[in-house]
Amino acid sequence: MRYWWVNQNQTYAHEVAGGYLWSPKQNANGHVNPFYEFMREVAPGDIVFSFAGTYIKAIGIADSYAYEAPKPLEFGKAGAYWNLIGWRVDVTFKALSNQIKPADHITTLNPYLPNRYSPLQANGRGLQGVYLTLLNNLLGQLLIDLIGTEARMFCQGWQVSEDVDVIPKTIQAEWEEHEIQILKSDVHIAETEKSAIVMSRRGQGLFRQRVGLIEQSCRITKVTQKEYLRASHCKPWRDSTNEERLNGENGLLLTPDVDFLFDRGLISFENNGRVLVSPVVKIETLEKMGLGKHNLGNVGSFAEGQKKFLEFHREKVFLLANVKM
Repeated sequence: MRYWWVNQNQTYAHEVAGGYLWSPKQNANGHVNPFYEFMREVAPGDIVFSFAGTYIKAIGIADSYAYEAPKPLEFGKAGAYWNLIGWRVDVTFKALSNQIKPADHITTLNPYLPNRYSPLQANGRGLQGVYLTLLNNLLGQLLIDLIGTEARMFCQGWQVSEDVDVIPKTIQAEWEEHEIQILKSDVHIAETEKSAIVMSRRGQGLFRQRVGLIEQSCRITKVTQKEYLRASHCKPWRDSTNEERLNGENGLLLTPDVDFLFDRGLISFENNGRVLVSPVVKIETLEKMGLGKHNLGNVGSFAEGQKKFLEFHREKVFLLANVKM
């Protein structure tokens, strides 16, 4: 369990009532934003302090890992933001009766504020430009003590029932259905091609055949029986162009457990074949799934076309932020 601070001045009402955090993936200029990258490190059971209007107004517990999702409709007045894709984390929030004002406790808080990526100025005021930031355990526990019994009881009443199966797919399914409707309405695409593209969403049909010409087994488990393997997109179907959705180099053949981890960004691959395991995943959980050091080493290099799609997976799907505290 870790502690997070989120500044929600403009989005407090939507996010707390809606039960989520949402951020873009990067700044408008295309540069990496560490406060958005932190979304990729949140894990179920983490504590979230919601700061708005100079007060900590709510406390929450993360219910999911981060996952790709369009910008929430309630953030704007018009349009479905299908082209504005960011990170979303589902959170159970509780509005606090005892809302504390950090500025009133800044003498106590200051020694525990992080030197880098602090959510507060030295006078206790919030820092503009900070969305989500990580707090050390001492600061997190201190904030809970300042809020009191209300916070302690809330945090103690939540339990993680599973280690990895906590990424809801409803929003992503709606996003993909939107993409299918666009596809079906495109008069410039032949019906046979439309059918192949729709089938590729489930790793079937022409896409699976093309992946099978490149990949002969699961890279991690070494299973070769095709009936036990799934054709998984490296660049997710929802993010891909129609050409990319059918491109065999945009796929891997994986056993169901490995496909599950890869699809949710809990593992990925370097171009040279080194397996990347997200820090949000517990190693003991992987071992229970039969995945240990013996098959999480190096799985062999990839073709040049595959490397392009794996780069997207590492940068846009894999749950890891290269942020140092």
